[in-house]
Amino acid sequence: MATEAHGEEGGLVFHPLDQFIVKPLFGEAGDAVHWYTITNVTLWMALAVIAIVALFVFGSRGRAIVPTRTQSIGEILYGFTYKMVEDVAGKDAVKFFPYIMTLFMFILFANYLGLLPMSFATTSHIAVTAVLALAVFLTVTIVGFVKNGAKFLGLFWVSSAPLALRPILAIIELISYFVRPVSHSIRLGGNIMAGHAVMKVFAGFAAVAAISPFAVVSITAIYGLEVLVAGVQAYVFTILTCVYLHDALHPSH
Repeated sequence: MATEAHGEEGGLVFHPLDQFIVKPLFGEAGDAVHWYTITNVTLWMALAVIAIVALFVFGSRGRAIVPTRTQSIGEILYGFTYKMVEDVAGKDAVKFFPYIMTLFMFILFANYLGLLPMSFATTSHIAVTAVLALAVFLTVTIVGFVKNGAKFLGLFWVSSAPLALRPILAIIELISYFVRPVSHSIRLGGNIMAGHAVMKVFAGFAAVAAISPFAVVSITAIYGLEVLVAGVQAYVFTILTCVYLHDALHPSH
């Protein structure tokens, strides 16, 4: 977990945010990182994709009537996501199920792989979550205008409100709409980063003999909480995507 060092005066020093540093996979740690550089982020995102392929392609290729454990997990995740899309966004949103399923599985696997020792939590980086959120924002906006044309602007016009308040509410709705990708990305990245940082802080305290039992118990409890958070945050990101898609398909207030 944490690597600690003692300062010149003997105090305990540790850096909980060092675990989020992007480093080249090949070469020295201080080397420049370019857009084409293969980094620790690249590695763990690739491992997430490989794990998903292993589950759904190799784990379910038998298509047994009595499914294996691996096939059962794949079927449960498939059914869970399909039901979420259908219930939240509507039956006409099922055509977007492959995209939403891909989002959910990538975030879920990236979150859980980030909990392995010596791993890298890719979803703790806003650069990663912002791309995912921006892709959702652009997809939803394009779908909204393609399907509804100018009627999509009805999303910002609260027709049930008093006429005098409608322009003010329209401005508020417009601002909140463009803030969506920001909140969408920060919610996921911030929760994953915070959990990992707290674990590393308590891991640093484990080096102090007087409080090490408390620190170990705390790490265990926080790790258990992070296992729950990893799944919940993948679910929250996905269900918000479904809500935004529903708004695009049915924009009227």
